[in-house]
Amino acid sequence: MPAMPASFLAKIFFTRFTYYMKISPNFYTCSKPVIQKSYYASPNFKGYYGDTQPVKKLYWITSHNNIPQHDFWTDNHIYEYGYKKWINAYPNEVLKRTPAETINSIMTLCGKSRIPDYISTPNIRGDNWGRYANYIEINPRLIAKYENGKISDGLLNTMKLMTIIPPSSKNAANCIILSQLYPSFHGDGTTNDETLYHVNLHQGISKNLTARGLDYKMGDDEQVKAFNDLAHLLGFKTGIRMPISEGQINIKGHRFSWDKDEKSYIDACIWAIELGFDAIYFDSAKHIVDMNGYCGIGKVPNKAQMAYILYKIREQTGRHDIAFIGEKCSDNPVYAQMGFTAGTDWGYADDIEHVKHEARKQINSYNYAAGPEVSNDNDLGKNSLEKRLNRVNSCLFGYDNPKNKLPAFMQINDILPLASYINTHQVMEHAVEVKGSDAWTECERHLDGIFRIDNTAREYTQRIYQIFSHSLYN
Repeated sequence: MPAMPASFLAKIFFTRFTYYMKISPNFYTCSKPVIQKSYYASPNFKGYYGDTQPVKKLYWITSHNNIPQHDFWTDNHIYEYGYKKWINAYPNEVLKRTPAETINSIMTLCGKSRIPDYISTPNIRGDNWGRYANYIEINPRLIAKYENGKISDGLLNTMKLMTIIPPSSKNAANCIILSQLYPSFHGDGTTNDETLYHVNLHQGISKNLTARGLDYKMGDDEQVKAFNDLAHLLGFKTGIRMPISEGQINIKGHRFSWDKDEKSYIDACIWAIELGFDAIYFDSAKHIVDMNGYCGIGKVPNKAQMAYILYKIREQTGRHDIAFIGEKCSDNPVYAQMGFTAGTDWGYADDIEHVKHEARKQINSYNYAAGPEVSNDNDLGKNSLEKRLNRVNSCLFGYDNPKNKLPAFMQINDILPLASYINTHQVMEHAVEVKGSDAWTECERHLDGIFRIDNTAREYTQRIYQIFSHSLYN
């Protein structure tokens, strides 16, 4: 049976309101929510109008050259398996390279002597790639540049870190999820920055991500588009995290309301897609259906409203390959009916036979599946490296047939272990600057302290590389 596009499922979902109203009195009672006029002016959403070749622009600004140079440092640090290549080096080593050197590295890895005029997202399993993907979350604020109380360059440093992450296989995309794209409520771009679970929409891109050295030379939106183009060139899909609890969202500094500001939320999601992202990870979509364990603030969208939101994003972007991931979502068919692509938390991956069993249960679900996770944003760093290694193996090989693989979710520390004094939940809640060495600059001291670089951690990453290598051609 051929797979139906998720947009088609969303249309079906809207035709079933009468049925759902009969079985659930709490279900939304009309196909389009009645949106009241907001108490402040709606944002003027324009979309992306930046340079059509932002990678070339970035390279010219940072190198004063049009043609990238072959990078011999990359040649000496390549991890190669078949025709797939990535860099095998310490994280702090690649984070200290310049943007121009990083672009040279990427072109060398891809075997290209020139930056392509047009860079498309990689085609891996067509429109429903997200049903099978491995989602790897990276917090750009953590790996950003820290200097004199300011935080910046999160995108440039994520770009550097991508070069040491294994690329996608032919059957499962590796999708980089950014913990943040839009500003937080308070202290954005400074070391006083607070939780990334709160987002301020239509106030531009977070200053944690953009580079102050590119001010007045390259627009913030162009920096984002350049990041996505380079990720796509390396073979990655990309996405962002978005909250859904109305108390965790502002619109231009004003409190958000699902009754009044639905369109502004849709527009913010559309802008992310127009900037080149392929996926949106909704935190925490489980609570649209099940409020048990709810830790958010305020209302969440109801089922009909969320279905409408996902449908409109696909419709208005013209992209039916977008992956919509729901945090903590199960294999309940209502998530597929809303238009979601993947759910990420029916259980951990400690037992590969358990993962295989779940894969068999969802074998006929072509557009949506719930899959295991190695760790999540609430990880306190207490799991052993052996447990993480076992879970990664289960996530990548928990199937009888590679075509039936489940989606999986992990954090960057499941590939590159974080230093023992920080964890993913801590760095989501607060801006954390560390001092990992006696290097000359504040920025270098921070970059030296983020990831473990001891022999045990180094050996662990090599074993992770081996697991990913064996999955590349399945």
